[in-house]
Amino acid sequence: MSDLKAIAAKAISCLDLTNLNDDCTEQDVLDLCERAQTPHGNTAAICIWPRFVAAAKTKLSGTGIRIATVVNFPGGMDDADEVMALTEQAVADGADEIDMVIPYPDLLEGHAQDVSALVHRVCQSAGGARIKAILETGMLQKPELIRQAAEQAIEGGAHFIKTSTGKVAVNATLSSARLMVEAIRDSGKDVGFKPAGGVKTTVDAGDYIALCDELLGDGWATPETFRIGASGVLTALLATLDDGDAPAQGEGY
Repeated sequence: MSDLKAIAAKAISCLDLTNLNDDCTEQDVLDLCERAQTPHGNTAAICIWPRFVAAAKTKLSGTGIRIATVVNFPGGMDDADEVMALTEQAVADGADEIDMVIPYPDLLEGHAQDVSALVHRVCQSAGGARIKAILETGMLQKPELIRQAAEQAIEGGAHFIKTSTGKVAVNATLSSARLMVEAIRDSGKDVGFKPAGGVKTTVDAGDYIALCDELLGDGWATPETFRIGASGVLTALLATLDDGDAPAQGEGY
């Protein structure tokens, strides 16, 4: 996809507009809900802390914008029963999607089966909500570990695999994304992909869309199969569509 305006329009429709700042307030979330309703169409979802899901559900009623929230976040090693309880409460409050961090420290210690086991439990606790498994590729680093994490998350039943929390030094990269999208392709399963953190410009977004087109076929990337996790990139995407003089890249996650 070469036309920047076409890329920007697609990216907005696939955007999980995110505020996972430690100092986030309910008013910040209500403002995020407003930002998600752009003159060029709505974002796919917002991604927020669990405690704000109910307020966002009311605010977004009738818009079609989905609500994603996070569990086992960001470290990946919360008590499993607490993770299940938080998942159930978030869904009861109105969450449509659960972005869960896999227990990547266990994977680093050689316990790969812990990944698929926890993903499976969260899927069960979430009922019909969509599960995005966050691999934290910047901590796994090694290609073989990233591939293994992707395979284990898919085996556990994840509906999406996501690169990063945005809370570590290295977040989404094209090299880690390629490993994950190859794992999706090779699994033969209907699993989506979400790069998160570090997607700052319209060109960045286009690079990830192009990667999916290359490995999974032209047009594969839709809001049902592809998301971008970001906060600041919306400014850049809107500037592309409006021929504006906004910053060349968005600020933040």
